[in-house]
Amino acid sequence: MTEVILRLLLRLVLVPLAAMVALAAAGAMLVVTQRDAFRAVLAADPQAQEDYVFALMVAGPLLVGLMSTWAHYTFVPALAGAFVAETFAIRSWMFHVGNGALSALLGWTLTRNLRDQPHFLDNPTILVAAGIAAGFGYWLIAGWTAGFWKPVGARREN
Repeated sequence: MTEVILRLLLRLVLVPLAAMVALAAAGAMLVVTQRDAFRAVLAADPQAQEDYVFALMVAGPLLVGLMSTWAHYTFVPALAGAFVAETFAIRSWMFHVGNGALSALLGWTLTRNLRDQPHFLDNPTILVAAGIAAGFGYWLIAGWTAGFWKPVGARREN
């Protein structure tokens, strides 16, 4: 009984940690892939090219706002997928990567009205790649040991 409680407590630590790693992986993927969009915003304003602090103040909040709204619509389906994985002890990396990709695509579809902003988050392939990175990041931390009631090294009873 004590072992089950310890595994549950470990899951309560690992799952939020894995969610933070997944969000960081998706954010890093978006920043790397949206580098050209940043440059396009900078090229639109010649003064911004000379003053990088101003450019960061202009482009930074726009991207943060877009990413946070997209993340909101993406996080709920991803959380549902993580709950299913924890409930049924699904430890396949393909499930978690697919969950990330599907959640990212669903988030992109639900934020259709935000794509009126020029250059940012207009390609679903980039967002699906960010979802794949997030799903893999989640799997690395918590997905491969999903399910507190089913230990990783447990033997099967015949």
